[in-house]
Amino acid sequence: MYKAPVLVAILIAGADGDIDRTEIREGMMQAKKKQKIASTELMEFYREIGEDFEDKLKIVLQGYPVEASQRNPLIVEELSRLNDVFPQLDRNFSAQYYQSICDLAMKIAQSSGGLLGMKSVGTAEARYVKLPMINAPAT
Repeated sequence: MYKAPVLVAILIAGADGDIDRTEIREGMMQAKKKQKIASTELMEFYREIGEDFEDKLKIVLQGYPVEASQRNPLIVEELSRLNDVFPQLDRNFSAQYYQSICDLAMKIAQSSGGLLGMKSVGTAEARYVKLPMINAPAT
């Protein structure tokens, strides 16, 4: 669960084959923002994740292939494991957590501008931005 926001950041930022600085900064900003606005349970969770987010991202990224075409299927597989975890957690927490990583994915996708300019999602990111590998927890 702690690794998922980092994996989402890598998946979305690297979907086009290039993880740029803007996308990494957006991931860091979102993790810090979640520390302040999330529910009490998620605040503590994002406090841990937000600390050294960029370093965590770089460390996790080193464990995956450089090429997005090889890296993305592995990350998709790892993120899909959340489908087994969510039913074991409090429903409210699972729903909030799921929404928070979906929001993170969208913010990172929009951060690099896409093809049409600011706040648009590029075609490579569009494939993953709604995190189709993760089922929304039942509320």
